[in-house]
Amino acid sequence: MGEEEKKDAEEPKAEGAETPAETPAEEAPAEEVTESAVGQPVKFAPLQGEEMGEGKENLDLILDVSTKITVELGRTKMLIKDVLNLNIGSVIEINKLAGEPVDVMVNNKLVAKGEVVVINENFGVRITEIVGAEQRIRKLGGE
Repeated sequence: MGEEEKKDAEEPKAEGAETPAETPAEEAPAEEVTESAVGQPVKFAPLQGEEMGEGKENLDLILDVSTKITVELGRTKMLIKDVLNLNIGSVIEINKLAGEPVDVMVNNKLVAKGEVVVINENFGVRITEIVGAEQRIRKLGGE
């Protein structure tokens, strides 16, 4: 680059002159999008209900998905010093009475209640009640 070319490159441009990167043409589409998005309401197609049995194909897609089942016998709170004092043979008192239903949880959500049974020397749970949505919500609230 010659001396004169360097001077031309360093000289400030006249007021009001814009470089190609500063042209307002780049901002125009954003204004158009804003105006059209605000000016026209969104229209949705009407919802159509499914008849019983039509959603079965969708349910079939997840029938082999594994879930975590937990049976909660009861709960309690303990001080750390009491936990550190636990030994073999220690008894922990929980918040449920003997014979009271246990909670059956699926992925940590209460879904049923049942009673503890023994099957071939193993514990099991016989479902006695399926928990409705209202009762699950009450359980979340700590009632």
